[in-house]
Amino acid sequence: MILIVDDSEMVRNYYYYILKNRGLNVMSAIDGADALEKLLKNTGISMVITDINMPNMDGYTLIERIREMPEFSSLPIIIISTEDEAVDKRRGFLAGANLYVVKPIEPDTLVEHIHILLEEQS
Repeated sequence: MILIVDDSEMVRNYYYYILKNRGLNVMSAIDGADALEKLLKNTGISMVITDINMPNMDGYTLIERIREMPEFSSLPIIIISTEDEAVDKRRGFLAGANLYVVKPIEPDTLVEHIHILLEEQS
């Protein structure tokens, strides 16, 4: 199960549609706080794809909180954001992201990244 975290319903639906049509199981969250709640309730989540700029809890904080939990310390995390400055990418990697991608991302590229990261975990 892949957890998509973005405060934009349009973006969540876009990624949901892409991944579902590629045979992947997907669920979504509206911000970092919602994502943490869903992560703790659903043990089948194998990856998180998150935006950075969200209300309640941003993507950086979400990733840091995930990495603090031993059971999720190696969970693959992809950031997909409009923020493309080196400082943003550095902060994402320091928080614990495995990959930082700047929007827009081609659907095939996203799916390829997902498969690569999931294979590395198995």
